[in-house]
Parts: sequence; C-alpha cells; structure tokens
Amino acid sequence: MIDLVLEGPGKNALSTVLMRELLAKLEAAAGAPALLTGAGDALSAGLNLVELAGFDVAGMRAYLELLEQTMHALYLYPGPLVAFVNGHAIAGGCIFTLCADHRVSSPAPTGKIGLNEVALGLRFPRSVLQLVRRRVAPEHLDEVVLGAGLHDPQGALRLGLVDELGDLALARARLAALAQHPADIYAATKAELRAGVLVEDAAQARAFLEDALPTWTSPALRERLLGFLKQRSRRA
Repeated sequence: MIDLVLEGPGKNALSTVLMRELLAKLEAAAGAPALLTGAGDALSAGLNLVELAGFDVAGMRAYLELLEQTMHALYLYPGPLVAFVNGHAIAGGCIFTLCADHRVSSPAPTGKIGLNEVALGLRFPRSVLQLVRRRVAPEHLDEVVLGAGLHDPQGALRLGLVDELGDLALARARLAALAQHPADIYAATKAELRAGVLVEDAAQARAFLEDALPTWTSPALRERLLGFLKQRSRRA
C-alpha cells in the first residue's frame, strides 16, 4: 500500500509544485492500493490563493489545466484509492477527496470540508463540476455548490462529501478491504464505472476557458482573494 501525502505551505494548498509532485507519486504508485491524506492537520485548504493572485491569463490557463489533469489522475487511478480527511478539505482539497473510491474523515469539529468556490467568485472548470454532479446526490447538490458553505465533519457526512467518520486506522482498514479484490478486475470495473464522467467536448472546453479566464484573472478577483488571505491570516 502507498501513502499519497499532500504536503506544502498554507495547509497543503494546491500549488503548481504540490500538484506536480502528486502526479509523479500517482505514476510511481502504478495502481497499487493508495491512501490520500495530508501532512499536519489538514488534507488541503484548497487552491493556492497566493499563487492564483499573481497569475496572468497564460499562467492561470496552465494552472487550471494542471488542476484538471491532477483531478483526472486521481479519479481514474486504476487501483483502490481511499481518502483520509485529517482536517480541512476545502475547495480543491474537497474535489481531490471526492475523487477517492472511499472517504473517511476525522470527526474533529475543527476540520472544515466543502466547496466555497462560488463564495470566492471562482467559476468551476467544466470537468470539475461534472465530477461534483457525479459524486454529490441531487438533493444536496445546490446546497453544496451554490450554498458554498464549509461544513464540519458531521455536516459533510450528511451531504455525502465523506462516507464515514473515523480515524486513520479505519481508513487503512477500508483500503485493505478493497485491496483484497483481484487487482485486474477492480481496475477494469472501476474504469467502466468512471468512463465518460469527465469527458467533455474540446471546443466546449476551449470556449469555457475563453469565457472564464478574464474573471479568474480580473483585478476584482485578485483583490477579493487577497482580502480573503488577510482575513484567514488574522484567524490563524
């Protein structure tokens, strides 16, 4: 079994460096049973807002493409993949959690889990929204996405963002149980279940980027992100 540990500044914020490291780890794992978690007291506090605030259009395009590439690699990983949410799993951190085959969260009430992109003024990339539609039950979808709230573990369990509450030992036990299945059959069946979920028309993807990138790189959004970072630093 392989541990895929997200580790970086800002409570493992999803920087370009962190995502490239995770892609390399996934490739090296080569389909072995894997546990996704974070270093310290968080899985990931979300996108690296410091990095985002400094991007021009070309840099933002590259960042979003890397984010989607990493999400695809997690969601389509051929072997068993269990996420242990050991603290915050916010925005991109929540998305990466939703990619796992099974999701266990620590019950500690200090951890916040959710998709707050709309509250930050960020549009979801198309394939990310497709993943959310697949993973979140229809009756909770508007609350999760449009409500843009951050939930304690009990709330995340109610909304289906995680499957159960427990400790790291429970997450490893769930992974061990999945690893008992024949690896080739597991991989083939998982591929069939995932087929078509993240597929989108290339022209539509380009059209989305052309429409969304001005918002993602606007001065107004940069000011909002920097303001959010200042508020977060005061609470830290």
